[in-house]
Amino acid sequence: AKSGLITVTTAGTAVQGPATTGAAAVAVKAHPDNSDTVWVGNDGANDVSNANGFPLNPGEGVVLPGNLETYWFDADVSGEKLCWLVVMR
Repeated sequence: AKSGLITVTTAGTAVQGPATTGAAAVAVKAHPDNSDTVWVGNDGANDVSNANGFPLNPGEGVVLPGNLETYWFDADVSGEKLCWLVVMR
């Protein structure tokens, strides 16, 4: 897939990003309808939280290098979403 949506079903329980094999860079944006902060990263133990992640408020984005499968996503509120798009292969 070249784009998609990640949903953090339960706040405080990080979800792994989808496989974007072959991607050199992927843009990730906190969905504009979110109500609070989402967190992006990997603490080295395949997790992320508000203590060690990169914060994205609604509508904010970041470009991440490589495969999204190496990143984890969490949120302060259950059901928050992140949109992603492969921008470089």
